[in-house]
Amino acid sequence: MASVSAQAQEFFNRYEQLKAIEQTKNLLIEVSSSFSRILAKKLPNSSLNSEYYVVNFNSAVLQDLLGRITELEDAYQRERLDHDRETRFNREVQMHEMELMEQLTRFKTAMDQEPFVIALLDGDGMIFRDSLVQQGEKGGKDAANQLWLAIRDYTSETFTNIHSPKIVARIYANVRGLGETLFKAGIIDKLSVFEDFVRGFNGGRLLFDFVDVGSGKDRADDKLAGKLSSFSHYHHETLKLNLYNCHCQQIFLGCSHDNGYARLLEDNLADIELTRRITLLEGFPFERELASLIGSYRVTKFETLFRESKITPLSNHTWENAVTTSNSYSSSNIGHPNSRAVSRTPSNSNGTAATTSAASATSGSSSTTPATWASTIAASASTTFKDLTPSKPSTPSPPVIERNKYGQRVDRIDFKAAPKDELNRVKKLKLCNLFFLLGDCPNPNCYHTHDYKLGKQERMVLQVVARMTPCHFGTECDDATCIYGHRCPLSEAGKKDCYWGSNCRFDADAHGIDTNIVKLTKV
Repeated sequence: MASVSAQAQEFFNRYEQLKAIEQTKNLLIEVSSSFSRILAKKLPNSSLNSEYYVVNFNSAVLQDLLGRITELEDAYQRERLDHDRETRFNREVQMHEMELMEQLTRFKTAMDQEPFVIALLDGDGMIFRDSLVQQGEKGGKDAANQLWLAIRDYTSETFTNIHSPKIVARIYANVRGLGETLFKAGIIDKLSVFEDFVRGFNGGRLLFDFVDVGSGKDRADDKLAGKLSSFSHYHHETLKLNLYNCHCQQIFLGCSHDNGYARLLEDNLADIELTRRITLLEGFPFERELASLIGSYRVTKFETLFRESKITPLSNHTWENAVTTSNSYSSSNIGHPNSRAVSRTPSNSNGTAATTSAASATSGSSSTTPATWASTIAASASTTFKDLTPSKPSTPSPPVIERNKYGQRVDRIDFKAAPKDELNRVKKLKLCNLFFLLGDCPNPNCYHTHDYKLGKQERMVLQVVARMTPCHFGTECDDATCIYGHRCPLSEAGKKDCYWGSNCRFDADAHGIDTNIVKLTKV
């Protein structure tokens, strides 16, 4: 508006100038006429030359004045056209400015609607306290409600500009693998307890989800960031999706146990607006690389919700007196029939199941010599197996894990050689894999069968059955006694798919494994 007023004043000034020139012209004409009359009176008898001079003078003055007037009129018309054009342009600009302001108001109103804060947690490390997990479904609901209250209170105290936001929570974890870890550590007495906990958490709050990402060491990482790019690809994508969402006011990122998130967070250090949108949630103490970023991000801790120490599995010293199971298989055999028969005794007074080795009871610390596959079948068909080989005192060699050139674990086992009918029959027996293959079941309330008299051939088939269950740590597993599978039994070397496709229980990295062994890792 100020620019329009200035232009109007300028045009008014030009108009006044033209008006003054017009008045000057009229005055000159009058002066010229008066001069001619005076001259005629004073020189009545003047010669023709003097008359000619006066006439020419008057004519020249008039021509000059008329030329000036024409130029001024043309200039005036041009200025007037420019002024009209400027007026129309300014009016259009004003109207466009008003439309933009209305759009901004609508956008601001839309952006301010449905604000929310979100908690993105790597559930493989951000583990709820034992007292909550052990309550099953009720504990899951309590955990969801307590997490909701903790986020609400922290948000209202810290972010006064965020008014009544919705609270969303996404926990990504390998539910089965985490349940087995809790079970082996003695925190829960059966796997179904943790499954009930997850179900209770999902039902505790409308916008709270405990997402099962399946097996694989870093699947939870993958789900959590849009690493903030492959919690690595999925986790990062989820994080980026919310990080640049105008409705998302704050992200609570729970990943204190894994240095892999450090690279993700370092990418945003240059943008202070992005770092302000992330609050690091501490469970386990921050790993070294993450600890170096604490000064750049806001940090909080919900002490009553999450464990502050990592889970310690129960000691496996009881396995040393139980059967010795080989986890290596050749292409011509499924397993080594060198394990001693194990019998289960009732639980003792403090609830720990006791195991005894029949071979140990008769021969003390004597060791056994592996039998052949053929001899095992023949022996199991005729009579019970007895190992009468004299003991050979020797220092046991440390267990080894065979790996390919990529460092991936390779378990020597030919799944195709296992008889399908026998596999299906053994599966239906619902045997406890831990008890029959490792010699001990740490869960006194285990609902699987323990009192079955397992034959040697059945035991080797059970080893194959156990390998069909994915290991939580995948091909990077370094537990020599691990009985679970580290590669898909239906996948062939070099092929990244199998019969089950995307529905396969095994991670994509567990397909197409190169089975050529190039190195051994001593444990």
